[in-house]
Amino acid sequence: MDRQELLTYLTKTRRALHQIPEIGFDLPLTSAYVFNELTSFGYEPIIMAKTGVVAVKPGLSEKALAFRSDMDALNVLEQSQVEFASTYEGKMHACGHDAHMSMLLAFAKSVSKLKPFNHSLVFVFQPAEEGPGGAKVMVEEGLIERFHIEKIFGLHVFPGINEGTIGLADGPMMAQSLELDIRIQGKSAHAAEPHEGIDALVCAAQWIQAVQTIVSRNTDPFKTAVVTLGTIQGGEAPNIIPQTVRLTGTARAFDPAVMAMIRQRLTEISEGVSLSSGCSIKATLTDTYPAVINDSALFKTIREHLSCPMAIVSPKMFAEDFSYYQKKVPGLFAMVGIRNETLNHVHPLHSCFFTLDEKALVTGVDFYTQVLQMMD
Repeated sequence: MDRQELLTYLTKTRRALHQIPEIGFDLPLTSAYVFNELTSFGYEPIIMAKTGVVAVKPGLSEKALAFRSDMDALNVLEQSQVEFASTYEGKMHACGHDAHMSMLLAFAKSVSKLKPFNHSLVFVFQPAEEGPGGAKVMVEEGLIERFHIEKIFGLHVFPGINEGTIGLADGPMMAQSLELDIRIQGKSAHAAEPHEGIDALVCAAQWIQAVQTIVSRNTDPFKTAVVTLGTIQGGEAPNIIPQTVRLTGTARAFDPAVMAMIRQRLTEISEGVSLSSGCSIKATLTDTYPAVINDSALFKTIREHLSCPMAIVSPKMFAEDFSYYQKKVPGLFAMVGIRNETLNHVHPLHSCFFTLDEKALVTGVDFYTQVLQMMD
C-alpha cells in the first residue's frame, strides 16, 4: 500500500470499529469484523479466548514473531461529537483499541502478499484487556507454544506524546496493579440515638485517612506507588446511622516488594480500624496485571535502528495485560503519539472526549514494518 492508500484504509477501519464498541470477552461484532478482514487478505484466522482472533503468515521457519492488538472498549458514554461516534449508548472506544486493531490489520494487509519471511508472523487480536485479562487466557490456551512465538510486540496510542512519535521505554513501562474491594459492616440505629449503633461511615472515613499514609509515609520516596479509591457507597437515609459502606479502588507499583508492602498495610489498617471502631471490615485484595517490563535487548535494537520520530518515555502507572506475554517470551510494548493541540486531540485515555487523527496511526504501521525488518 502507498501512504495515501494506507491512510484511507486506517481511517475507514478505525471509524467502522469505533462505531461498534463491545466489552470484555463479549465482542461478536468486533471479532467478526477482524476475522472477515483477515480472511479477505488471504489468511485463515482462528478464534481463541472466546472472541479473540489469531492469524498466521507462515515463514521459512516455524519460529515466529507476534504482533498484538487489544479489541475491547469501555463502559463510557461518548461525548466526542465525532460523526462516527459509538452507536451503542454507554459504550465507547475511549482507550484507542479501535486504533490498535486498525494498525495491526493494516500491517497484516501490507505483508499478506509478500514472499515468506524467515520468521512466521502471528497477528494476535485479543479481547478483554480492560478486564478481566484476555492476554492471560490467550497464554493459558497455549498461544505462545502453539505458534512457536519467540518475541512479541504491541502498540498503544497515547495523547501524552506528540502525534506521529513513537514512545519507547527500557525495562519497566507500566505498573503492576491490585484491585481493592472493602466491605465495612456496622450497626444501624436512629440518628437521634447514635450510641445505639456503630457508624460504618465514620469507620470508612478513618480507613480512608489511614490509607492515605501508605504512599506518603510507608513507601520509599525513591520508589513509586499509587493507591487510589474510586468509589464509596453506603447509608440508607439522612436520619439513620449507616450500617454498611463499600469502597473500591486500585493500587499500582513497579516493584513487587512495594506492592507486597501495600498489601500488608491495607490488611493491617483494616484490622486496626476494625478494632478501634467496632466495625467489621472485609478487605478483598485482588492481583490483576503484572508490570509491563520491556526486554532491554529489544529496546536497544529498536532504539538504534528505528527511523520514525522517537521519544524515550518514563514509566507510567497504567496497567496492561501485555505483561502476561512478556512473562513467557521477550516482548516490547511501545506508544504511538496522538497529541494534536491544533485539533484539540489532548484528552486523556478513558475520557468521554477522547479522539485522534488517523494520520498518526501511519506511524504505528511504520513501526511494525521496521520492527519486522530488524528482527527477521
